[in-house]
Amino acid sequence: MFSYIVRRILMLIPVLLGLSLVVFFMIRAIPGNPAQVILGQLATKDAIEALTKELGLDQPWYTQYFKYLGGLLTGDLGDSLRTKAPISEEMLPYLAATIELAVVALLIAVVIGVNAGIISAWFQNSWFDYAAMLLALIGVSMPIFWLGLMEQWTFAIQLEILPTSGREDVRNPIDPITNLYLIDTLLQGRTDQFVQVLQHLVLPSFALATIPMAIIARITRSSMLEVMRSDYVRTARAKGLGMFWVVYKHSLKNAVIPIITIIGLQLGLLLGGAILTETIFSWPGIGRYIYEAIGFRDYPVIQSGILVIAVIFVLINLVVDILYAAIDPRIKYN
Repeated sequence: MFSYIVRRILMLIPVLLGLSLVVFFMIRAIPGNPAQVILGQLATKDAIEALTKELGLDQPWYTQYFKYLGGLLTGDLGDSLRTKAPISEEMLPYLAATIELAVVALLIAVVIGVNAGIISAWFQNSWFDYAAMLLALIGVSMPIFWLGLMEQWTFAIQLEILPTSGREDVRNPIDPITNLYLIDTLLQGRTDQFVQVLQHLVLPSFALATIPMAIIARITRSSMLEVMRSDYVRTARAKGLGMFWVVYKHSLKNAVIPIITIIGLQLGLLLGGAILTETIFSWPGIGRYIYEAIGFRDYPVIQSGILVIAVIFVLINLVVDILYAAIDPRIKYN
């Protein structure tokens, strides 16, 4: 197992090198000079040329690339062209915000999706099965931006029970420790702030959880149906065991491999694809951070943000592969 993990981590190196090269050229294909964007439309030509030289954008592409690559090898993500701040420090709060949102959204998707899929499989072709699969189809097809706006209109404007946007109450700011506000408020014993953070998480997390929830429900249903046709499950049901014991003791463990696969993929997609949700709800996450960097042609921020998301995605896949062996003893990595 250890040698397999080492090989997978070493395989990450050429993947990230190739990704960094692709991203490097793609973002430089975006029209516009970063110096022009930073200084504004009224900037003089001399000022733009001076800032371009100061930022090192007048150097050949290979010089810029290898300079950036050398920084990555030493753990330096570089400095933002716009704020001049180190990206590794500037990105951390945004990354923590996205991780918190994505994990809460995934928990919602897993709890509702897995149980909906199990009940649909147990009561196959019942009204619940048809209703759950119809809702799952609607959930996959529903645009997040529309759902987010409807949530804001219903729960924030009409009912006035949840905040429309943001991550915290600006009148009662949180003193960050880990930048994961749910954890920080508990560490500080601030239950009032913990409740506020939960209230701000409800709408964006449910909006973000809709598509993963629908996919997990459908995968769980199909996987459970296949397992429940097995002889040992029929024997367990013939012995008179209740639904809970048949499902959670005998069936789910053997049906969980496809479910874990889709959960891992969805977590990676949530971390990298939350831009729409973060924009609608003014959530200060890494997706919105990269989106704003694109508007300012902040090349180092865009490159570093995409690479960080790629590393997280690959590590999530590695954890999923390790879980396969932990759950199913028949799977060996030699």
